Amino acid sequence: MYYVKGLYNSCLYSEPMIEVDRLTKYFGPVPAVVDVSFRVEKGEIIGFLGPNGAGKTTTLRMLNGFFPPTSGSARINGLDVFDRSLDIRNRLGYLPEHVPLYKEMRTEAYLRFVAEVKGVPAGRRNSEVDRVTEQCGLQSVRKKFLGKMSKGFQQRVGIAQAILNDPDVLILDEPTIGLDPKQMIEIRELIKGFAGHKTVILSSHILPEVSMICKRVVIINEGRIVAEDTPEGLTGKDKTKVVLEIKAPQAEVQANLRALPGVAAVSVEAQSGDHTGRYVVEMVQGKDVRDAIAQSIVAAGWSLLEMHTLRLSLEDIFIRLVTEEQVRE
Repeated sequence: MYYVKGLYNSCLYSEPMIEVDRLTKYFGPVPAVVDVSFRVEKGEIIGFLGPNGAGKTTTLRMLNGFFPPTSGSARINGLDVFDRSLDIRNRLGYLPEHVPLYKEMRTEAYLRFVAEVKGVPAGRRNSEVDRVTEQCGLQSVRKKFLGKMSKGFQQRVGIAQAILNDPDVLILDEPTIGLDPKQMIEIRELIKGFAGHKTVILSSHILPEVSMICKRVVIINEGRIVAEDTPEGLTGKDKTKVVLEIKAPQAEVQANLRALPGVAAVSVEAQSGDHTGRYVVEMVQGKDVRDAIAQSIVAAGWSLLEMHTLRLSLEDIFIRLVTEEQVRE
């Protein structure tokens, strides 16, 4: 498991904004979330990743008080989420995967309605609606019906309703789902602007997006946390692939490389007419066989034209972690 105990322990003496401890949720006999624990520091944006059905949305719904847990605890700004749910909701903004919009309402009227529901004092509602309208770039659609707006603007309105009353914590569930590339960039920049000012949990299955926004990543699979680290830490922890360019007969090269201890797999990326081939060697996790590869190629009398390690992407790590957990089952 990719779990950074040092990163976690370094925070033990400071009060986190969010602290989740062994959170568990059963629906009847079916476990949806099991012993989930993580912390989020004040002003931090973390990515909460997992495949469909992994338990992401269930965890987020417990944090915002929508679901009670079967066991475990969660605290936001020192308050127990389940004992002080009303107080927590005053400090928390939530954007569900499907934005709760009344599409027959205009943007401004909708935001005023949400401000009233959230208990924003009547004397502050106008200024508060003005603030989130400007912050989320909604000036041009202030009088427009929500049902007539693009998906991108609807997501902006969803974020605007989440930050009404200036909550300390934001929980954003798939905030860029269904957006075109331009809209994704706009929403991504908006969320990045919260860093240092608000504590954000960002649930997403778009892994490059998480790498660009989040300083830390928590990966959940089948209801359990399987990894927690920075994106750089996850992708840099194991350089398990080596790219080679060798001038030699393809079949002989493959047989030679596969016979080396510590080599898990060999694939051919390209092959030219003069027997120059490009190969990708996957090493067994924790093994570095680059020296053995070089020695075997030289001993065979072949020409080694190139060799470098291939840094795994967050997607590679994600797939490996999910696959490893399935194999263990």
